[in-house]
Amino acid sequence: MNATPRAAMSTAPAHIFMFSVAFPGHVNPSLEVIRELVARGHRVSYAIPGAYAEKIAATGAEPVIYTSDLPDEDADPEAWGTELVENLEPFLHNGIQALPQLIEVFEGDEPDLVIHDITGYPAPILAHRWGVPVISLSPNMVAWEGYDEEVAEPLHAELMKTERGQAYITRFGDWLRENDMPADDFFKFIAPSRSLVLIPKALQPNADRVDETIHTFVGACQGERADQGEWHRPAGAEQVALVSLGSSFTKQPAFYRECIKAFGDLPGWHLVLQIGRFVEESELGEIPANVEVTRWAPQLAILKQADLFITHAGAGGSQEGLATGTPMIAVPQAVDQFGNADMLQGLGVARRIDTEDATAELLRETAQLLTADPEVARRLDEIARDMAAEGGTRRAADLIEAELPASPLPASQLPKGS
Repeated sequence: MNATPRAAMSTAPAHIFMFSVAFPGHVNPSLEVIRELVARGHRVSYAIPGAYAEKIAATGAEPVIYTSDLPDEDADPEAWGTELVENLEPFLHNGIQALPQLIEVFEGDEPDLVIHDITGYPAPILAHRWGVPVISLSPNMVAWEGYDEEVAEPLHAELMKTERGQAYITRFGDWLRENDMPADDFFKFIAPSRSLVLIPKALQPNADRVDETIHTFVGACQGERADQGEWHRPAGAEQVALVSLGSSFTKQPAFYRECIKAFGDLPGWHLVLQIGRFVEESELGEIPANVEVTRWAPQLAILKQADLFITHAGAGGSQEGLATGTPMIAVPQAVDQFGNADMLQGLGVARRIDTEDATAELLRETAQLLTADPEVARRLDEIARDMAAEGGTRRAADLIEAELPASPLPASQLPKGS
C-alpha cells in the first residue's frame, strides 16, 4: 500500500493506539517510530506495564498502564521453561487478562488506528472491536511463502503431541471465537494483514519469498539513544570488543570467563563485558586492567567505536552491529537467535560459535580473523548502505499515516503544477 504524496495531502492529527509487552527487544524497536508520530502531531496512547511508563512518556506518547502477568524482565530465564508450549502460554494468558482492562480504558475514546508488537495479542482484537485499521510492528523475522509448511505446521504438530499443547491450542481458539475474531486459530491469528518489519531485509530468512504487499521492510529505527548514556574509547585502545548477551539470557559466567581469558592482557585490545543481572563480578575471577565489567552498557554508543561485537544475535543487537559496520561473533542463546546467527554468518560479516564451543582460544582466533579481513569490512559497508536506503523511522511513520484518513489540502496550498 503506497503512502499518499505528502506534498499534496495532509494527514489529520489522529489518535493512535500502540500495545507492547515490557521487554527491551519488544519496546525499544518501536520507540523512535512513536516519537516521530508524536512529532507529526498525532496523539499516541501506548499500552505498557508500569515499569516502562517513563521510557514511553519520554517519546511524547501517553503511557496507558495495564497489569501484566508475564514473568518480570528481571526474572531468571528458567521462569520461561524449556518447552515450546511453556514459551507460548504466558503471552496468551497475558493477552486474555489484559484485554478487558484496555476495553474499559478506551470506552468512549476509541483510537483511529492500532499498531502493536507481534506479541500484542489483544491489539488485533481491539482493532476488530473498534472497526479500525491494525498494523503489526515486527522486531524480528516475518513469514514467507511456504512458511506454513516449513515452520507453522511442524510447530502445530509438536504442540498437539501433548495434552498441555492441545489445551493451549483449544484455549486460543476459544478466546478468539469469544471475541468474534475472523480467525479462530493461533496460526491464522498471528499472520498480520499489514506489517512493518523493523529489521533490515538482510536479516530476513527467505527474503525473496516474503509478500511485500503485506510486509514492508523499513529497517532499523534506532535514533541516537542519547538517553542511554555516553561511552568513550580509552586512550591507547587500538581495538575494542563489546560482549553482550542482551537482557534476558545472560546467566553465563563460564562464557564470560572465557571472554576474559581471550582478551585479557591481549596487546592493544580493550574489552567491555556486559554481564547482566544474574552474574556477580566475583564469579569471574581476576579482572585484567584492559577489561571493563559492567551490568549494563550503552550498546549503540560503544558499537559506533568498537572493532568487534560478541553478541547473542538478538534481532536488535544484530541490526545494530550491521548499522555500525561492526564484525560480529554470534553466540546464540535462545529462540530466533540461532537463525539470526546463521544469517549473519551467511552474510559474511560474522562467525557463529555456540556457547559450549566458545573457548578463549577460539574466540581470540576468530576475533583476529574477522577484524583483519577486508572482505568482512567491504560486506559490512555494503549492508549499511542498503539499510540506510530502507528508510527507517521516517518511512515507518509515513506508512502508518498512509492507513489513516487523509484530508486534501486547499487548492491554494497545492504545489504549482499539481
